[in-house]
Amino acid sequence: MTTLVFTHPACLEHDPGPGHPESRARLEAVLKALRAPPFAALEWREARRASETELERVHSADYIAAIMRAIPEIGRVHLDLDTAISPRSGEAALRAAGAVCGAVDALAAGEGSNAFCAVRPPGHHAERDRAMGFCLFNNVAIGALHARAAHGYARVAVVDFDVHHGNGTQESFAADPGLFYGSTHQYPAYPGTGAARERGVGNIVNVPLEAGAGSAEFRAAMSGTVLPALADFAPDFVLISAGFDAHAGDPLASLELVEDDYAWVTAEVAGIAKASCGGRIVSALEGGYDIRALAASTAAHVAALMRA
Repeated sequence: MTTLVFTHPACLEHDPGPGHPESRARLEAVLKALRAPPFAALEWREARRASETELERVHSADYIAAIMRAIPEIGRVHLDLDTAISPRSGEAALRAAGAVCGAVDALAAGEGSNAFCAVRPPGHHAERDRAMGFCLFNNVAIGALHARAAHGYARVAVVDFDVHHGNGTQESFAADPGLFYGSTHQYPAYPGTGAARERGVGNIVNVPLEAGAGSAEFRAAMSGTVLPALADFAPDFVLISAGFDAHAGDPLASLELVEDDYAWVTAEVAGIAKASCGGRIVSALEGGYDIRALAASTAAHVAALMRA
């Protein structure tokens, strides 16, 4: 079995504007890193579009329609101070969400051991009726609910190590004991959610990290809290919100992780997934805004998936 990579050229064409940190250069760097000789065994797949049914498991029909209506013919439209859309943003967002759903389908069919979705825009800040934090549709939450609705995986987990808390994913999961969300993130920081007391119905595990925290604090948070809770949850399917902006080189936050931390946490999650659900993991790109750190961290993450 092999590691699959899902992506689509449209994800390069989403353009939030000159100087915006969520640029096409991010995905270009990731794709270049994963085309290097050490990754020759990867199997590449074209991401399909997410369907309305898939999107509506997380977002309201009115919100989805409003986003698609807002896509401009030329120029850009700002949905908030941070989140802008351009003529190809709708297609990119549909392909990003569709990549995760397609990866779930592929693993359910036994076509790969795990998968990475090299997509943008990212997704974990998108709420049911609100775009924010560079995100339009919540790719990982959509994939998680697709795993359950389309393939019968009753217990679906998301592990999120982006430096920013995935408020949208937490919102989607908080009232459903069949869904698990575990996150480490800088706190306080954008978007202001993610306190340890936010526990949903016992299915939400937040471990806030103070600015300046590095490898030791991150690994302690994962080993001491998130990973045991994930194992106890006994997932049928695991997804990862793979943000790499907790890296020491990232300009948008103040944690101090290095590439080895991403390799380590990926291997730890994969070990739990192997014991619980045959190793089924779909990972999707979230943040990461230093191009070199992003490329190197993604490479470490995907290499660990290939070894799992």
